[in-house]
Amino acid sequence: MTTHIVTMGGGGFSMAPDGAPTNLDRYLVELTGRRSPLVCFAPTASADDPTYVRKFLTAYGTLGVRTMVLTLWTDAGASVARLEQADLVVVGGGHTVNLLALWKAHRVDQMLGRMAASGRDLVLAGLSAGGACWYTGCVTDSFGDYRPWPHGLGMLPGSFCPHWNGEPERHAVYTGAIASGELDAGYAADDGAALHWADGRLTDVVAEREGAGVLRLTASDEPASGGIVTEQLAVDLL
Repeated sequence: MTTHIVTMGGGGFSMAPDGAPTNLDRYLVELTGRRSPLVCFAPTASADDPTYVRKFLTAYGTLGVRTMVLTLWTDAGASVARLEQADLVVVGGGHTVNLLALWKAHRVDQMLGRMAASGRDLVLAGLSAGGACWYTGCVTDSFGDYRPWPHGLGMLPGSFCPHWNGEPERHAVYTGAIASGELDAGYAADDGAALHWADGRLTDVVAEREGAGVLRLTASDEPASGGIVTEQLAVDLL
């Protein structure tokens, strides 16, 4: 039995111009290995935005799955209790810090940990804040500016920076934080690209469009490195 975690820099139905599901969405559903998996959308980072929820329901409603939504602003207790039934949890974008704070307050983090340790096949995924939350830390704009945030769930090793190609303001913040040791070595993902982890091991890097990629960034003591070494990872186009 396997726990898959797929962390997207951006993309999927959230960023599709027409709101339709993309190859990344289909990839997540296929990973469940189920004919009609139960997919839970977690819009916590967007304050359970109803427009975002409708967009999810419309997109995933075309994929032959069953759907549910984790709500923490209304009926949180019952909603969290139902979470463990999900085969796939898709976490939306928004405010990473608020996401993690609310998950901790409602013990969603503990529930996800128990689900991952349950011995059944499970897929956890997300984009932007929903991709960054699984790591030890990330770069976030939750405070208004871009800054490092070393307080992720830690279900995956290292740190994460989403929207690498779309928000270049993140670059200096992320490389500087890794060079200084404020963030662990980690990964920078373009919109449309994702890292696929299986039981804590990186097994694949995938993209839903040509040109989307992922960098591996590590600190370096070499004088000519500027404190950081980057490696472009091989990508499989979906």
